[in-house]
Amino acid sequence: MTYEIKRLPTKLYLISPLDVGGNFPARLERALEAGPVAAFQFRVKGIDEHAAALLAEPLQRICADRDVAFIVNDSISLAKRLGADGVHLGQDDGDVRDARDRLGRDVQIGVTCNNSRHAAMEAGETGADYVAFGAFFPSTTKATEHHAELDILTWWQSFFELPCVAIGGITPENCAPLIPAGADFLAVSNAVWSGDEAAAVRAFAAVPGMG
Repeated sequence: MTYEIKRLPTKLYLISPLDVGGNFPARLERALEAGPVAAFQFRVKGIDEHAAALLAEPLQRICADRDVAFIVNDSISLAKRLGADGVHLGQDDGDVRDARDRLGRDVQIGVTCNNSRHAAMEAGETGADYVAFGAFFPSTTKATEHHAELDILTWWQSFFELPCVAIGGITPENCAPLIPAGADFLAVSNAVWSGDEAAAVRAFAAVPGMG
């Protein structure tokens, strides 16, 4: 007799567009009120830390008011400055152990592992709280340098307890196979911010297995 492991619903992990000024705080509020969102990643490029902190603060408050984890992309120092819930590190953005030493035990640390099983295992061994695989589909948010297959999610779930995030070109229309394959979170950006953010969040929430 075979037993199927019962998994929790897959959750939505929003990643900001690069431009988070102007009316973006109102857009974030609309998105978070439209359906369940587990985390929001603050991702900006090419500005100094002081300017980034000013942009981040209202968004962090919006997330805190709705019990949504506020994750800083790339910068351990900005995450520490803001008292963020977490930091997400690319392969060249710093060491998990260093991030843990600087941010403490309670901060969530995620690591981009692309399509590398070795990188994911190494991230787990050094103390990451989650790993991210991708890109599963062509992305308009950033250049697609690595392509991941569904079986990397299934492999990860078979051997490890750390949550895994699927990223890269994910939309409400193409995400369904990622859920039974093993994605604990779907990380999305353009699919939400390129149009009506509330409608997009509702569309993700309607996909079977999302919650």
